Amino acid sequence: MKNKILLFLSLVLVLSSCASKKDILYLQNKSGSVSGSLQLSYETTLQPDDILLITITAAKPELANEFNLMYLTARSTEVVTSTDRTPFTYLIDKKGEIDFPVLGKIQMAGLTRIEAEAKLKLLLKDYISEAGVNLRVVNFKVSVIGEVTRPGSQVVQGDRVTIFEAISLAGDLTIYGKRTDVTVVREKDGVTTMTEVDLTDASIINSPVYYLAHNDVVIVKPNKTRINSSVIGPNLTVGLSAISLLVTIIALSTR
Repeated sequence: MKNKILLFLSLVLVLSSCASKKDILYLQNKSGSVSGSLQLSYETTLQPDDILLITITAAKPELANEFNLMYLTARSTEVVTSTDRTPFTYLIDKKGEIDFPVLGKIQMAGLTRIEAEAKLKLLLKDYISEAGVNLRVVNFKVSVIGEVTRPGSQVVQGDRVTIFEAISLAGDLTIYGKRTDVTVVREKDGVTTMTEVDLTDASIINSPVYYLAHNDVVIVKPNKTRINSSVIGPNLTVGLSAISLLVTIIALSTR
């Protein structure tokens, strides 16, 4: 009898923790190939608190020098003391502007990277006939928290990142992550929005949060197994021991 009861309890624990593959696999319920027009047109726009690295080039390098400011920092070793030259970066302020050498205040917020480069080329035309402009956001980051292997913030190299790429940078969801109900928190123009997405649904590629924006936060909720284990986890060993003792007493008393 004791063995039967223990077997029954074991089956209950195993069955309660089972999960269907439909709760785990990404990008399901697709027929044939799925295409999204959103990914073809999506471009991130600059916003306040973005830090920009801007490099100006010209056929005559000396013409561009006054537009390429550098930080000068001393670096000492046991042998020699040298000076490092680090490119100057520009913070977009709350008004959406940067203070650029010679040109002064320039509105940047709301522009794409390509539009911002074109605007700078036009403003530089009086100083450099055919200026080259390279602009990059150096603090583009997203955060992934919750049921992932490595929760935290990730600095993104490039102009855009998909929600799957961000999750990959976080080491993927754990087996306890709820793939059908992930939240993306986004702040834009002073308004915070929360969008729920289903990572198992292939139509996610057409979601407005498929491509993440700077400072987006992805929240991966725990599934029922994780929630249940968090409730009974600390007391599970004690509970099983108590049940085992009770079963032993019953078995001995019925002999």
